Amino acid sequence: MERAVRVFTGKKFSRDLWSDGDVARAAWAAAVGKAINSHTSRIKLVRSTLVVEVEDAVWQKQLHSLTPQILERLRKLTGSDAIQDLEFRIGIPRRQPHRAGSRTTTEDEADSIQDPVLQKIYRLSRKKATG
Repeated sequence: MERAVRVFTGKKFSRDLWSDGDVARAAWAAAVGKAINSHTSRIKLVRSTLVVEVEDAVWQKQLHSLTPQILERLRKLTGSDAIQDLEFRIGIPRRQPHRAGSRTTTEDEADSIQDPVLQKIYRLSRKKATG
């Protein structure tokens, strides 16, 4: 990823093709590493502030304390002072799309329960919940 950032920032014509936000998104993973990158999403540059969505308040607090180090790494990787501040927002969890017809009518999820008593309780509670 660092090579990609160097390609973005190293060419004179790249500033015409790539905005500062595009370069920041490309540099984000290299600046913070795989562990932090896996808990962040939706990165956008608003004026001079890089807004990053995080999973929860714990990640927000931890990353807020790392802001100076992350900013320094981003400036080093991008070769630009376009990013002056970081803002971490708690993102809304996104649901994965469901595919139509992925579950057949002959399969029953209760069959995966080993205990017959719990299996019956599950089926009764499901029947009661669906009406």
